[in-house]
Amino acid sequence: MTLAEQWRAARPPVAGVHVDSAACSRQSFAVIEAAAQHARHEAEVGGYVAAEAAAPALDAGRAAVRALTGIPDAVVHFTTGSNHALDILLGDWTGARTLACLPGEFGPNLAIMARHGFSIKVLPVDEFGRLDVNAVGAALSSHQPALVHFTVLGSHSGIVQPVHDMASACRGHGIPLIVDAAQGFAHLDVAGIGADALYSSSRKWTAGPRGVGVLASRPGLLADDTRIRLNHAETNVGLQVGFSVAVGEYVAAGPDAVQSRLREVGAATRTALADVPGWRVVEHVTEPSAITTLQSTDGLDPLDVRTRLIAEHQIVTTYLGLERAPREMSHPALRVSPHVDVTDADLAALADALATVTR
Repeated sequence: MTLAEQWRAARPPVAGVHVDSAACSRQSFAVIEAAAQHARHEAEVGGYVAAEAAAPALDAGRAAVRALTGIPDAVVHFTTGSNHALDILLGDWTGARTLACLPGEFGPNLAIMARHGFSIKVLPVDEFGRLDVNAVGAALSSHQPALVHFTVLGSHSGIVQPVHDMASACRGHGIPLIVDAAQGFAHLDVAGIGADALYSSSRKWTAGPRGVGVLASRPGLLADDTRIRLNHAETNVGLQVGFSVAVGEYVAAGPDAVQSRLREVGAATRTALADVPGWRVVEHVTEPSAITTLQSTDGLDPLDVRTRLIAEHQIVTTYLGLERAPREMSHPALRVSPHVDVTDADLAALADALATVTR
């Protein structure tokens, strides 16, 4: 069986066409059962005893995260999601409250930064919103921030950011680097970046359950009292077990194979949608991600289009409002993000449905 066939067979049948993995992927039977089995075990022996029994599975999940992030000595904490991880990191930060990030920074991230009193410096980018690697060194030198927060792949765009170049610039200036890999983990190669911290969500490309995420940080980055608080916080252990199983499935499938297939999926998606009247594909066909952004050329409301695609064609996409990247987006858009199991027939159905709704 191909990777796509294996991925599809491991999951419940799709009710329609699911091209919304950048929002929430489909869990496997094994992930669903792992979370359910833990809930049953809690009912049988109590939550704390069940949590102790789940410790080896959670340790395996943490070990896999260390391997995938390339931070072998990382302190790994499960969180409730990416926003939670950033809130932990910025709340714990004791240095100056100056931070540099891309103009396309995720809107909810900007709100967390503001809530923690950070002033924001904008990193230089080219006309595509990609980091300008030739200008970033001078930008950091002239107005050096205390911290860099770098999103490897945005919520509003399929443009892959040169995170290794950003990491090199940060090392050269002695600036700590936090990497937002909510869209990058299990999608792109995020190993060996050299970040001080990296965080992600379970529900996106890892295809784990909602309501759980992960934070990997270098030893000593977080204060002792913060780590103690995290270790004793109320948590949904069943979701953490499910996420650990999902990470294990990803490792078993082969990260290189999954990432290669996702690049193929992105190219196939952009090719299939390139000629749909009334829409413009933002990313170049060879952009190495599975996220495709569509902008209306006829003034259509992407929110209405998404709603009609679900109601009339059982096709799930994402509406991108300006709040996702308020410093960069000027028009709302539609996002298409299939996983490795998408078929040519699925993409053809999407193109036909989009054309129909547009008419």
